[in-house]
Amino acid sequence: MPKRVDVNARRADILDAAVRVFARKGFAASRIEDVAAEAGVAKGSVYLAVSSREELLTAAFDQYRARAQEQLAMSAAGSALDRLAELIRATVAMLAAHPDYARVLLDVWAARTPIDMAAVYAEYRAAVAELLREAGADGQLRAGIGEGHAAVIVGAIEGCLVQWLADEQVRLIDLTEPLVQVCVEGIRQ
Repeated sequence: MPKRVDVNARRADILDAAVRVFARKGFAASRIEDVAAEAGVAKGSVYLAVSSREELLTAAFDQYRARAQEQLAMSAAGSALDRLAELIRATVAMLAAHPDYARVLLDVWAARTPIDMAAVYAEYRAAVAELLREAGADGQLRAGIGEGHAAVIVGAIEGCLVQWLADEQVRLIDLTEPLVQVCVEGIRQ
């Protein structure tokens, strides 16, 4: 009897392998053959999961975005600023737990890829801006804090991420509470 392959599990393994390869070699230098070798499958198996290297990057990034959206959805209890603090903590924990995704993100920022980073950032800013609107309506914010601060909060997280990737002295997880202090407590009424 032929061995049955779980197509979804195989695809997930290939996407995880792609992230490791892209993180190690960079997207531009990576080949489908590299991903197949990393996943322990034949090159044809990769092509059964995706049609191109660009689709592989997009699918891997979509998998990461789904995890990030889960983080956004999970921060649903407490005041808006409490939820913002939890969102920051969850985001940093997720990034720290998946450093290869973070490295791929850095590569995506630096290279021309099929990923629409403007849309990704707009999604994050919108989630933070909504929390800021709610906090403002509840009287939780200092005067002068508005939706524009959402870009600053997202930028603070990304800035810490870049420092972590560039400098082995920086531990991202250790920056969690300083981020909360600056990005949440720093704007609280």
